[in-house]
Amino acid sequence: MYQYPALNRFFSTGPAVIVAIDHGLFDGPIPGLDNVKTLGNKVCSDIDGVLLSPGMFRYMKDKVFAHRNSPQAVVRINWSTIYCFTFNYHSGDTVAAFSPEEIQEMGASFVLASLSLKTGNEAVDAENVRVFAELSSRAHTLGLPVIGEYFPVNDEALSEDEMFEEIKIGTRVLFELGADVIKTFHTRDFDKVVKGCPVPILTLGGKRAPSDLAALEMAETQIQSGSAGIVFGRNVIQSAKPIELQKAILDVLKNKMPSKEAAKKYGLK
Repeated sequence: MYQYPALNRFFSTGPAVIVAIDHGLFDGPIPGLDNVKTLGNKVCSDIDGVLLSPGMFRYMKDKVFAHRNSPQAVVRINWSTIYCFTFNYHSGDTVAAFSPEEIQEMGASFVLASLSLKTGNEAVDAENVRVFAELSSRAHTLGLPVIGEYFPVNDEALSEDEMFEEIKIGTRVLFELGADVIKTFHTRDFDKVVKGCPVPILTLGGKRAPSDLAALEMAETQIQSGSAGIVFGRNVIQSAKPIELQKAILDVLKNKMPSKEAAKKYGLK
């Protein structure tokens, strides 16, 4: 049992399945997110949560989150240059863009705030910690659970070993700063990352996989190595069959259906 009811619901049926549609907050209308009016049609009502911005939550609230058993809203409350892939930023500067108080008033179940360290500037690292710690403390005062996201600077330039070491340290730092759940990259020896961090770790999908089957296999591998759930964005919203893919992921994660069998069941390749 977890301290917050929202957390208990998140993991009540097994590993959590979350779809991320917050990319527009940093990179504008990327493929798959370019038509906001129809974006809600890409979200399966059976998943556990949706990660999105405050503006998108307001826009989609009555469509995606209107029912008792709708997915839970995870609202991102800080803004960081680390996600501005289009602008090729790498500094890792972070600001508190929204307040936990306004997110609670909007009716979200969780807040998410990110942390980047090893930016190359100790003052930036310290400010990033301050921003996360303050937002986390304010959210907890309101009774809002906090998902902390650890995202390395210039992640694509890191070796496999460098990524493992940074994720192992970053996830532990987030736990120590008060995160109730953590979202981050899957790495080699992921069981060692999990061992060092006593709160659930959700793993992200990153860039679109070569196929829907490859995305399913990625989710399956991540769960088998200790992930508490997945947060997939582009792998879902850029699929030609986003609803079918989400249903297949649910079968793989919660019903332990082999990924190839799930792909065949939902007509995915």
